[in-house]
Amino acid sequence: MKLLGIGSRIDHADYGKGVVTNVTSQHYWVTFIDKGLETIAIDSEFEIIEAADGDVDTVSFFDVESSLVKILKKWSDVSEIVPIADKWKGGTIVLQPGDSALQGKEIPIDTFFHKITMVRDRLRVMEQRINSSDLDEQGKIDLQQYITRIYGSLTTFNVLFKSKNHFFVGQRSK
Repeated sequence: MKLLGIGSRIDHADYGKGVVTNVTSQHYWVTFIDKGLETIAIDSEFEIIEAADGDVDTVSFFDVESSLVKILKKWSDVSEIVPIADKWKGGTIVLQPGDSALQGKEIPIDTFFHKITMVRDRLRVMEQRINSSDLDEQGKIDLQQYITRIYGSLTTFNVLFKSKNHFFVGQRSK
């Protein structure tokens, strides 16, 4: 059995898509898009999306990190793994309709948080595409202001983020 090299992309049934960031004699260290860093046995079941060859010992952590960032940017809208605030881990959101005859709904807060961070990341991608587009400057400014207002509408969800540097930030009053 040939070992995968650092930078290989895999799809694991339990963890989803990820990139091999280190290899030991028994394990792959894989950074998964949705689950973060996990170690999996070399002989565990997963699909190889793209195999990277090479001598594992000659790659620096900086090279691995740079490669991982490039791969994640290329293959998904996710720019980083954003942790949920500790107090919300494992919690649920309960939606109760005003009519007591109707049934409420519970949603795992981790699922909801993942959706919120996906919206944020896709807005960031949209900003980048607008800024690199052929639109005239006024068109870019108008769309950027619209996106800023969207961020402002989403600031309610900042309570879910573990770190303030991941918060939604709308237009600040002068």
